[in-house]
Amino acid sequence: MRNLLLTCAAALAIIAAPSQTIMAQSTDNPLLKPFTAKYEIPPYSEIKPSHFIEAIKAGLEEQKQHLFAITANRATPDFDNTILPLENLSPILERAASVFYLYDGALSTPEFAEMAEQAIPLLNEAQNAINLNDQLFARIKQVYDNRDKLKLTPVQKRLVEKYYKQFAEQGAALPADKKAQLVKVNDELSKLFIQYNKNLLNATNSFYITVYDKEDLAGLPESSVAMAADEAKKRGLDGLWVFTLHAPSRLPVLSSADNRGLREAMYKGYTTLAFNGENSNLPVIEKIVKLRAEKAKIMGFDSFARMMTSRVMAGTPEAAEELLLKVFEPAVQRSHEEVADMQAYVDAHGGGFKIAPWDYYYYQEKVKKQKFDLDEASVRPYFSLDNVMKGLFTAAEELWGIKMVPMPDAPKYMDEVQVFDVQDAKTGEHIAVWMCDYFPRDSKRQGAWMEQAQSGGLYADGVSKRPIVYNVGNFTRPAGDTPSLLTIDEVETTFHEFGHALQAMLSRAPYKSLFGTNVDRDYVEMCSQMNEHWAFSPELLKKYARHYKTGEVIPDSLIQKLGAASKFNQGFMTTELAGAALLDLNWGKHNGENVDVVAFEKEVADKIGMPKEITYRYRSPYFKHIFGDDGYASGYYTYLWAQVLEADAWELFQKKGIFDKKTAASFKKNIFESGDTEDPTVLFVRFRGHKPDASALLRLRGFEK
Repeated sequence: MRNLLLTCAAALAIIAAPSQTIMAQSTDNPLLKPFTAKYEIPPYSEIKPSHFIEAIKAGLEEQKQHLFAITANRATPDFDNTILPLENLSPILERAASVFYLYDGALSTPEFAEMAEQAIPLLNEAQNAINLNDQLFARIKQVYDNRDKLKLTPVQKRLVEKYYKQFAEQGAALPADKKAQLVKVNDELSKLFIQYNKNLLNATNSFYITVYDKEDLAGLPESSVAMAADEAKKRGLDGLWVFTLHAPSRLPVLSSADNRGLREAMYKGYTTLAFNGENSNLPVIEKIVKLRAEKAKIMGFDSFARMMTSRVMAGTPEAAEELLLKVFEPAVQRSHEEVADMQAYVDAHGGGFKIAPWDYYYYQEKVKKQKFDLDEASVRPYFSLDNVMKGLFTAAEELWGIKMVPMPDAPKYMDEVQVFDVQDAKTGEHIAVWMCDYFPRDSKRQGAWMEQAQSGGLYADGVSKRPIVYNVGNFTRPAGDTPSLLTIDEVETTFHEFGHALQAMLSRAPYKSLFGTNVDRDYVEMCSQMNEHWAFSPELLKKYARHYKTGEVIPDSLIQKLGAASKFNQGFMTTELAGAALLDLNWGKHNGENVDVVAFEKEVADKIGMPKEITYRYRSPYFKHIFGDDGYASGYYTYLWAQVLEADAWELFQKKGIFDKKTAASFKKNIFESGDTEDPTVLFVRFRGHKPDASALLRLRGFEK
């Protein structure tokens, strides 16, 4: 959840219409008026960076008027006159912010980035005006205190409790002096987040490796070589090859390049990203950690980690750490076995060196091929992006009863974006709009994610609208005559992000704040990780995995090898994930004094017993999850917490059948459709029949029988 402002829904009739002052703004600014395209898709081609500041300022004024209408109401506070209007304080601001955050991640051109430095403080101002409004909080508290007397439905009561909790967590109950301190800290943090993300994007785009000798490309797949040649050509280096830090370029080098020096250069380039020079994030992190410690004290907590974990299922940093160590310790033991296997391979082939971190990806592929006769090169031809998307859609129809209908003429912010009308497969009912933007570019941040251009739920006119959802990735581009051929990891990521999209699209919660992915952070990753399981299921592979040249269905021999190798390298993957999560929690416990990023990372690594051959999944200067904003700060552990839930849920699908209609219907009803209308533990138990069992995750990872 980005913030309260964006998860809220539309202003009801009891809120006055926007004033003439607001309506008098530029008539050519598309963000100032309702979107008129089908399903209210934003008119991306008409939106310019120059439109955002004007729209945000107009939204601030609209919000101010609507807040006054609520707080000046002399009637006794109740659900209809206090809570319901909060579901959309400013339609203008909501439209502007939704498109702004889309562009901030996927289309951050230099012009946009310059504008964003002005926009983000204004958006924070809008948030503070809500969260720290004494009169508003007093009305919310009165409704909360009387919630059992107001004849509310269970869902309405849930919404009241959520608003009260969110406002209290944002400092609404603080005395005036502490509120002023909190506003100052939040403003400073927002500026630091901007700087961190700017540094990271610039550092990523500035690093590249030029290869001059074709012999140095030995081992790399043809698609990777072709992509490197295209990149070189773009830079005026015809006849050479250029590799960047973007995942489709970086990962093939680490996993396939026979040239150890090339692997080392790429590894060190990535693991020192944004460490040095004008784009260094070290001083930015130092300030963020200090301010977070200060913020926690203002809010009455002994640490930032304690403050953040108190708001979700974990409850305490100790509970989160207990889970992490339960998984981390057997993962480390397994990683030692994996390193031993790789070292044996090196020794057997006359390597004459000890396995180093830049060798891990490469030699785990060698061992995988040795053990299972499986390598990426043999599998990728069956995973063209078009075919993988067919797999997504086939599973979605069979399990959840939806079909994806292309909308070729729909507005889009880039030509390569694809847009679909998500419909009920039986009735044709419109369910959502889904967009996908899968290829890297200089204006897009690394990674993959899901967000919304429009939430589902109740709007100003009393009409419930359906969501507009998008998935963004950085997958391998087509090169020459070769289509986009995804790696195993990219296939998994595609299904993962589509799982988030399903949770957002299938929700039937009546209010925006309870809709879709607006659930506890340590619950939100369950659906995404759950959807990964179908990616390599034999039943689905037979329906979508076809060779891009011949059309041949993936052979049974390869399917069996994929299955046999599914638990391979789990030691490495779990260790780097859990290690990063433990680093994050320890940053959250830091008192903010004498921050030395490099020394602290080493201190944590030594304390938890991080193997020398494995680096944190993200080191601090490029750990955007926790330093790019507060989204996953002291909460990166939630990926593993949610894996406990999905591992346990998946065991039921395995028992009943992975396409069992009854089991799928129960999951759809209790998990997807319910959103945050009930406590997540209650919903999970209703589906699974018991509380989450952590042992299921150990079994899934192959650490326990």
